[in-house]
Amino acid sequence: MRLVIARCAVDYSGRLNAHLPLATRLLVHKGDGSLLVHSDGGSYKPLNWMSPPCRLEPEEPGEEEASAGVTEVWRVTHQKTGDALRVQIYEILHDSAHELGIDPGLQKDGVEADLQRLLAEQVDRISEGATLVRREYPTAIGPVDLMVRDADGAAIAVEIKRRGDIDGVEQLTRYLELLGRDPHLAPVQGVFAAQEIKPQARVLAEDRGIRCLVLDYEDMKGIESGIPRLF
Repeated sequence: MRLVIARCAVDYSGRLNAHLPLATRLLVHKGDGSLLVHSDGGSYKPLNWMSPPCRLEPEEPGEEEASAGVTEVWRVTHQKTGDALRVQIYEILHDSAHELGIDPGLQKDGVEADLQRLLAEQVDRISEGATLVRREYPTAIGPVDLMVRDADGAAIAVEIKRRGDIDGVEQLTRYLELLGRDPHLAPVQGVFAAQEIKPQARVLAEDRGIRCLVLDYEDMKGIESGIPRLF
């Protein structure tokens, strides 16, 4: 993994166009080829990124760029879609490379892992007639908890938490953005499942078209929870 702190400007071109004006940012070029552009804020979410399969190629800055102070240019191109991320670097403040090795992956706590297992066995709670595709479905930024298809074959990505907050909705939003680029899956619906979902998280999820699902852990284990029921 290469970590570069640089004064840079960034342009994304493809199915959408976006521009980041000149500022100091962190550029993360990972071993899988992906490039993430971070600011000193916004938690874990990058300002822009290119996910694999992609390729980074350095370019010589043009005459106008060089005269404006650009010292080097990175072009990162997605090998399937042709989308491109072009980074104009004016000054590098830090540049280091690190070998991280193989990551064992996220180890969920007992209750969250049980919720994932139980919901995978009870996918009808997500959508009647649904079928499980895979647990821990991989994306470039980590696995989404469940990938299922509804009775009509539409893909549904499910993120599971014990307590659902805004960070969890943001996490699922990023997964959905990446999964939606796969023509074999798109369009992908999102379900945010938790034992408890905070009001702010529910509002944000529904605003983004993500369905919320409250999980009764005891009921899923086949034990009466004591929660009052209508029937």
